[in-house]
Amino acid sequence: MRILLATDAFPPVCGGSGWSTYELARGLRQAGHEVGVVQVVGERPRRDGETYDGFRIRIVGIGAPAVPFVRNYWRNERLWRRAAAGIGRAAAAHGAEIIHAQHVFSSPAAVEAAAAARVPAVCTVRDYWPVCYWGTLILDPASTGLCPGCSARMMTACLRPRAGAAWPATLPAVPYMRANLARKQRALARADAIVAVGSVIARDLRERAPLVAGGRLEVIPNPVNVSALRREAGAAPLKGPYAVFVGKLEANKGADALLPAVERARLPWPLAVVGDGALRPRLEAEARRLSRDARFLGWVERERAMAWLSHASLLVFPSRGPESLSRVLLEAAAVGVPIAAMNTGGTGDIVRHGVTGLLSETPEGLGDDVARLVSDRGLAADLARRAREHVESRFDTPVVVERLLALYRDLIDRRRRDG
Repeated sequence: MRILLATDAFPPVCGGSGWSTYELARGLRQAGHEVGVVQVVGERPRRDGETYDGFRIRIVGIGAPAVPFVRNYWRNERLWRRAAAGIGRAAAAHGAEIIHAQHVFSSPAAVEAAAAARVPAVCTVRDYWPVCYWGTLILDPASTGLCPGCSARMMTACLRPRAGAAWPATLPAVPYMRANLARKQRALARADAIVAVGSVIARDLRERAPLVAGGRLEVIPNPVNVSALRREAGAAPLKGPYAVFVGKLEANKGADALLPAVERARLPWPLAVVGDGALRPRLEAEARRLSRDARFLGWVERERAMAWLSHASLLVFPSRGPESLSRVLLEAAAVGVPIAAMNTGGTGDIVRHGVTGLLSETPEGLGDDVARLVSDRGLAADLARRAREHVESRFDTPVVVERLLALYRDLIDRRRRDG
């Protein structure tokens, strides 16, 4: 089968969605299929034709001005038009039988390109971009509140904390925001199939976007290369036990609850903080005030980040935003790190309370769960073992790839029967 992956991100410089796309490409190639990659970029494009692990990356890009909302218009509507043509050229050059888009910029363009090429289009949804202009469902970045829906009133409410005192000047943007979201939903509704990476995000798509939910919606998780993660753990970066946090130091990731949780737990070990963000100065100051042994490492290369994660004695996951399917949790489970996490979004697809980890509903409960894993190492080992087994059976790359291939075959066969 000849498959074209259209993506917003791809290694070596990317976040979780890019690594998930790469892992899918690698898994499809290993299964004997021809995989092409086209990357849609809204600014500072990488050089066309660069390769990573043998994948040649075709680039479709557009320079976006650094002006709020104008920048979004260029990175969305203007980019989609150019990207559709570029994805179409890539599909023709690759002889693609199916196009699988991976994120917000690539999906609308890929659907249009697939229609022109008369091949099926699949869109993976990894966050809330089809139902939230910001892609997060978070009403106020500084709080735990989630938006009940993108009405004009709620869009006005969500602009206030983001724009500060200048928020009245942003109100004319609300019609554009609503139109942008509607265009995304219409484009996604035209896909032959939508893949939601977790059960909760699938539920939210059905409830919040009836137009999208009327089509074929499958729940298939991101793939994880379990054996490679275990092989490539590297040497332990720190002697002795330690706890680890991996992620952005932002409010939606619960970074402000991290130190209170470990203080409540009276964590007797160092805390390694892998990541960066707006809250880092505040957290560093708080750690000094508390005399807490916290190692703030910033963003590090993936290999080093995996070394810190793989050798940790437990992972603290305080995220309060609606996680669709956290790659950090998947990787921690794959390498057997005990997990204490907040119960948010699709986290429950990975961490089943008392079975594959501990889930809490409050930051105080998270601290109590950290204390429990510290004091009961037998429990921690049992949870970690069952988490490894759970990831192997459901999220390992060959398992996920086979499910996607079954979907691809069905869509291609249907397209051929329908002419």
